[in-house]
Amino acid sequence: MNNNSNDSNQSRRRRTDNSHANKNSHQIIKWVISILAVVIIITTFMGYRYYSSSLKPLNPQSNKQIEVNIPIGSTAREVGSILEKKQVVKSGAVFNYYTKKQKLNNFQAGYYVLKPSMTLKQIATKLEKGGAAEPIALNGPRILIKEGENIDQIAASIAKDSKYFTKKDFLKLMKDESFIKQLAKKYPKLLGSAMDAQGVRYRLEGYLFPASYSVSKDTSLKDVVTQMVAKEDAVLQPYYGKIKEKGLTVQQTLSIASLVEMEGSKASDRTKIAGVFLNRIKQGETLGSDVSTRYAVKKSATENLTASDLANPSPYNTRVSTGYMPGPVDNPGENSILSVINADTKDGYLYFFAVTKKTGGHKVGDVLFYKDFDKFNNDVAKYNPEGK
Repeated sequence: MNNNSNDSNQSRRRRTDNSHANKNSHQIIKWVISILAVVIIITTFMGYRYYSSSLKPLNPQSNKQIEVNIPIGSTAREVGSILEKKQVVKSGAVFNYYTKKQKLNNFQAGYYVLKPSMTLKQIATKLEKGGAAEPIALNGPRILIKEGENIDQIAASIAKDSKYFTKKDFLKLMKDESFIKQLAKKYPKLLGSAMDAQGVRYRLEGYLFPASYSVSKDTSLKDVVTQMVAKEDAVLQPYYGKIKEKGLTVQQTLSIASLVEMEGSKASDRTKIAGVFLNRIKQGETLGSDVSTRYAVKKSATENLTASDLANPSPYNTRVSTGYMPGPVDNPGENSILSVINADTKDGYLYFFAVTKKTGGHKVGDVLFYKDFDKFNNDVAKYNPEGK
C-alpha cells in the first residue's frame, strides 16, 4: 500500500511539474512571438519612413550644384550608388527601386549637374535625356543657347557670355569640315543626313541643342561645340526610330522643326503647323514660311521683308523653292522636334496664320488652320490685316 501511494504521489508531482513547464513554455513562446511582432512592426515602420523620406529631395533648400559622371553601361543600381556617394540622393537602393517601378531607367552616360533639392523623378528624367560629353566647369562663365537661335546669333552670344572665345573664331569653326567630320564619325545617327546635304550655309545649323553650357579657361571651343552636339544626340536618342518610321531623315526633321520653332508656341498648334508643312511637301507646294525667307536674306524677325526678298532664289527661301530646305534655319528645342515626329496631318490642313487683330471671337495669338485657299485669304484680311 505504501509503495503504491508513493508512486501515485510522484506521478501527480510529475504531472504538476509538466503542467507548470508547459505553461512556462507557452508563455515564453508568446513573449517571443510578441517581441518578434513588435520588432517586425517597428522595422516595417522605420523602413517605410526611411523609404518615404528617401523619395523626397535630400535637401529641398539646397542650391548646391554637384557634377556627376555616369559611365557608359552603368546599371540603375550603379547609378543609384553614384548618386548616393555624390550626396545627390539619400539612398541609392531606393533610387534604383523607384526608377524601376516608374520605368525611368533608360539612363544615358555623360556628365550632369544635379542638385540635392531635385526630386527622384527630376533626377531620373534628366539622366534619361543625356549629359555632356566632357566635364562641366560649374564655376566658369555659362553660354546660353536659346531655342530658335541660329548659328550667327549663337556666335554673338558666345562672344558676349564668354571671355574666352570670339564670334569670329566660332564662325570659323562652323566651317571647319575636318572637325565636323570628326563629329559625324562620333555621332553617325545624328549627323549622317547632315553630311549628305547640299548647299547648306552651316552644316551644324540645327544641331547645337538649346541649353546652358559652362566653360572655363581650360575648355576649348571644340569642347563647347562637342557638348552642344552631344546634348542634341542625347535628346534625339529616343526618337531616331520614330523619325525613320515616318520616312524622314534627321536633317528633314530638324529643318521642319526649325520653322515650327518660330511659327508656333502652343504644343497643340505646333503639331498642326508641322502637319501643314508635311502636307504641303506631299502635295509638291512651297512651304511658304517667312522664317526661311528671313534666313535666306539674313534679316531678323523685326525687319520687314521686301518683294525682292520674297522672290530671292535661295534654296532656303520657301516662298519660291519647293520641298525641304537644304537644312534647318535655327536650332529648335525638343518640343518643336517632337511636333514633327507627332505631326498632325490627318485633317489635311495646308494653310495657317496667327491672329493679330482681336475680332470675331478669336484672340490675338490664336493660330487658325485651313484647307481652302480662298477661305484662308479672306480670314487673313479680317484677322491678320498686316500680313504678319
